[in-house]
Amino acid sequence: MFIIGIGGGTGSGKTTVAQKINEIIGESNSVILPMDNYYKDMSHVPFEERKKYNYDHPDMIEFSLLVDHLKELLDGKSIKLPEYDFAQYTRTGNFTLLDPKPVIIIEGIFALYYEELRKFYDLSIFVDAESDVRFIRRLERDIKERGRTIDSVINQYLNMVKPMHDAYVEPSKKYADLIIPRGGFNEKAINVVVEFIFKKMSQN
Repeated sequence: MFIIGIGGGTGSGKTTVAQKINEIIGESNSVILPMDNYYKDMSHVPFEERKKYNYDHPDMIEFSLLVDHLKELLDGKSIKLPEYDFAQYTRTGNFTLLDPKPVIIIEGIFALYYEELRKFYDLSIFVDAESDVRFIRRLERDIKERGRTIDSVINQYLNMVKPMHDAYVEPSKKYADLIIPRGGFNEKAINVVVEFIFKKMSQN
């Protein structure tokens, strides 16, 4: 199996890059593990309290479960990918069954942060984008998809997202084998990655 880690800041285009790689390689050959699905289940905490947590800190990801799932896929076993509700800040209790594939793509803001995950990667990618572009994308996404207000997104960005990005996400760039600027719009870089993956797959 060939394992890819795709990290980068919020709104940088990580998901787009992962999806485009997945599309070109073919869904029969690759599977995506989105780190967003591995936020810790906070259903035991009252809703108003849940809203106050710093979800842009790496401690909010149950990365040990992600590591366990990755190991299961490597052993040829299927996994139950948890479903997360960002409007409620908790897991839904539903799952998506994912089967092992020759290429496994792990994407998320902390994909290159955890050392225990990095050791599995055959290729580490950091998706880069200007901070103002990332903020605008996050603003649009959180309002449209996650039931946030403009004020809440701005406050969260200034008080949590940006400080956490500077402290944990940006420094993880040093672990990347490849940095992709302009995210999902960088077709040339994505094609280079895909060609590299095909080459490695053919060798195996």
